[in-house]
Amino acid sequence: MTKNHNNNLSIAPMMDWSDRHYRSFMRLITKRTVLYTEMLTVTAVIHGDRERLLGFSPLEHRVVLQLGGSDPGQLAEAAIIGEQFGYDEINLNVGCPSDRVQSGRFGAVLMLEPQLVAECISAMQQAVSIPVTVKCRVGVDEQAVEETLPNFIGIVADAGCQTFIIHARKAWLKGLSPKQNREIPPLNYSLVKSIKQQFPELQIILNGGLLDLPQAISASETLDGAMIGRAAYHNPWIFSQADRLVFNDERTSVTRETVVQGLIEYAALEQGNGTRLHDITRHVLGLFAGEPGARKWRQILSVEGVKLGADWRVIAKAAKAVLPEKFVA
Repeated sequence: MTKNHNNNLSIAPMMDWSDRHYRSFMRLITKRTVLYTEMLTVTAVIHGDRERLLGFSPLEHRVVLQLGGSDPGQLAEAAIIGEQFGYDEINLNVGCPSDRVQSGRFGAVLMLEPQLVAECISAMQQAVSIPVTVKCRVGVDEQAVEETLPNFIGIVADAGCQTFIIHARKAWLKGLSPKQNREIPPLNYSLVKSIKQQFPELQIILNGGLLDLPQAISASETLDGAMIGRAAYHNPWIFSQADRLVFNDERTSVTRETVVQGLIEYAALEQGNGTRLHDITRHVLGLFAGEPGARKWRQILSVEGVKLGADWRVIAKAAKAVLPEKFVA
C-alpha cells in the first residue's frame, strides 16, 4: 500500500458501532490501522456529555473524530473540543444519507452544496492544528457524477482540504434506506481513480464494498489508501495481518487467544468503571467468524453477556468453548 501516509488503511466510522469499546477491541488486533469514531453531531459535542461521547483510551491512537454539521462556526467549535480531547484528526461527514441527517442539513445532502462544505473546512482548519478531512459519496440522486464530483473536490480542496475518503456509491436521498444506500447503488471505483488522476496532489482514499485486506491493498496500488467498513465489524480478524502487510510492522504478533485475553482484561477494567459487559461483547461476536466453534462463541456471549451482573468470566467461558485446548482463563 502507499507508504508514508497515515491514512493508508482505516476502519470506517459506523453509526452505533464505532464506539470506544469497539475501537479498543480492534486495537487488540491491529495497532496501526486508523480508527474513527461514529459520527457525532456538532450540537452533541458542544452541548452533550463530552466525556461520555468523546472519551477514549490513549491506546486507540491513531483515532479520528468524525463530525456531522453544516454550520462553520459550530464545526470550528466542535473541532477545537476534539483537538483538546486528543484526537489525531477531524473528519467531516458528507456521506451519510439518513433522513435524520438530511433534516439537519448535513451528511450526503451537502454534496449539493460544495461551497458550504468549503466554508466549513476552512473554518475548522483555521481553528485547529490537526488535519481536517472529508468523507463523501461520489454524488447524490440524479447528479451527473463525472462532472459534479470533480467540481465538489476542486472547490473543497481550494479551501485547504488535502484528504478525501470517497465512498464509491451515489447516495439516494429519497426512496432508499441507509442500509439500501450501502448496497443498491452500484460501485464506481473507476470514478474514484479518475479523481486521483485529476487531483494527483490530493490524498484520495477508497471506501465502499471492500471486503478484505487483499482488496484494500489492491485499491491502494492506484490510490492513497483504503477504508473498510462493515466487513471489519462482522469479520474483524481480516485485520490480523494488517500491521505486517500494510504498514511493514513486524512487531505485532496477534492470535485469537491473545485477543481474548486482552478482552478479558479490558472487560474487568471497564466493569470497575460501571460498564455493562454487553456494551463490550456485542462488538466481538465476529472474532471467530468462519472458525469451528464460532456459533458457540456467539451464543454464550449473546445469551449470558446480557444478564445482570455478567462479568469477564462470560468471555472466558465462551473462549473455553471455542478454544478448549489452547485457552487458559
